[in-house]
Amino acid sequence: MFEKIRLYYRSLVPRLTDGQLDDLCTKLIVKQVKKGEFIVRAGEVSRFVSFMNYGLARLFYTVDGKDISVAFFNPGDYIAEYESFLTRAPAQLSIEALADTEIVDLGYDDMQGLYKKHDAFQEFGRRISECLFINLNQRNTALLSLSPEDRYRHMIANQPALMQIVPQYMLASYIGVTPEHLSRIRRKMAVGSQ
Repeated sequence: MFEKIRLYYRSLVPRLTDGQLDDLCTKLIVKQVKKGEFIVRAGEVSRFVSFMNYGLARLFYTVDGKDISVAFFNPGDYIAEYESFLTRAPAQLSIEALADTEIVDLGYDDMQGLYKKHDAFQEFGRRISECLFINLNQRNTALLSLSPEDRYRHMIANQPALMQIVPQYMLASYIGVTPEHLSRIRRKMAVGSQ
């Protein structure tokens, strides 16, 4: 049941032993999340970090009634409203399943216990934090330095499956434009490729 997550953890920290991974697996909770349900809701404390076995989810915040997509999570991703998870403060962002999704949760107290019990999990926690930081930093850099057209091209190149699954208004908010502007970008690119 936990083979994917064991492989993922071992890829991050090859020195993890089978015994340490067995100890971890006793603390994991498998959860099914239906399309449209929340994994984390803004205003609530994020109690878990989660590994996605299958599905699709988005991290977003709401301003003046409009959702702004910050990230999309795919199978094999580690997902969390990480600031809330670490600080134990209410989440500023929500995570919603965009398809039926299966996640494997690890609670805050269990993670802290693993850190104390096994040094290797200290490295694991650092590696997860580094991955989450790099993803966030890449998105921020793209928003600040790339044109909307280049952000759209980057999304197509790096997450092509999103085009088939995610509604246009979510994609538009992710690259920082209105849905109408995204339609113009798509038309312009379609004409340019002919």
